[in-house]
Amino acid sequence: MEELAEEAGITVRTLRFYRERGLIQPPRREGRIAWYDEHHLARLRTIGALLERGHTLNGIADLATTLESGRDMGEALGLVEPTEETPVRLTPEALADYFEGEVTPENLSRALELGYLAIDGDEIVHISRRLLEVSAALVREGIPLAVVLESGRRIREHAEALADLFFDALAAHAKEPDAERLRPLAKSVVDAELSMAMDRRLAGSPDDR
Repeated sequence: MEELAEEAGITVRTLRFYRERGLIQPPRREGRIAWYDEHHLARLRTIGALLERGHTLNGIADLATTLESGRDMGEALGLVEPTEETPVRLTPEALADYFEGEVTPENLSRALELGYLAIDGDEIVHISRRLLEVSAALVREGIPLAVVLESGRRIREHAEALADLFFDALAAHAKEPDAERLRPLAKSVVDAELSMAMDRRLAGSPDDR
């Protein structure tokens, strides 16, 4: 327990509290020895990432229950309706195949912190099939996964700001506010503006490209 707590960057007291709340599974016992493994460490890192994203321990306890019961993973990861994203279950080997040579402990930890990945027993769950496939394509183009993840973090900040902008406009001016009707309109605006921004970059000097 002491070794697991040190590796996870928490205190033994916190680890015991997580065990009492059912947030991590009991260790494997051999006589009086309790063995923890990489699954326990990954779950602790997931808990830490969720806490940093503003989730409460009660909410995380519900998440743990969902993971154990096999209920809908989209719900477990916070992808409540409405959503267009489809979570993907992967074995560690399948994830490694997507990002050959790039699935390092540092990149895995970063993806957990961002909420792109969650650990469910022996499987890994990616929050979005689209993001998974695009990320893999970018890595195949030669962009390091660490750079892809950092770019994703920065893009998320801008995406949150754009969502706030559209929802503020909807609340202030729409005659019959309907967030679901707003979604395709907002996406079309963002897609068109990004497309024109790419056009301007491609029309610039070779250095700009």
